[in-house]
Amino acid sequence: MHSAARTAGSSLQRTARRLVLALALGALACSTGRASRGDDEPVKTTIDVQNQGFNDMTVYALREGVRTRLGIAPGNTTTVLTIPPALLSGTTFLRFVADPIGGNRTPVTEEVDVSPGDQLVMIINPGG
Repeated sequence: MHSAARTAGSSLQRTARRLVLALALGALACSTGRASRGDDEPVKTTIDVQNQGFNDMTVYALREGVRTRLGIAPGNTTTVLTIPPALLSGTTFLRFVADPIGGNRTPVTEEVDVSPGDQLVMIINPGG
C-alpha cells in the first residue's frame, strides 16, 4: 500500500505540476505540466505562448546564457512552439525571453525546471 501511494503521488506530481512565475513587469507567466504519450510517439516538449499583447514576440529559450530561438508568437493569439531536445539534457533549467517585434520591453521568466515531455504555458499580458 505504501508503494502504491508513492506511485500515485509521483504520477499526480507529473500531471499536476504547475509553476506560475510573475515578473515585476507583469508581462510574463510560465507553467509546466507533463504530457501523456503513447510508447511509439517521440517525446515532444512544447510551450504554448498565449500572447495577449498587441506586439508579435520572438520567443527564445535561455540556457546557461545562450539564447535559442523557438519561434514567433503573433499578438493576440496562442502559438505552440517546440523546445529542441538538444536543450533538455539531464536536469535542465531554462528561462524564456519574449522579445517584442517593434517594441521596447523584453520580459524574461525566472528559471524553470524543464524535463522532456513537459508542456509549458507562457502568458504574455498586454501592456507592461
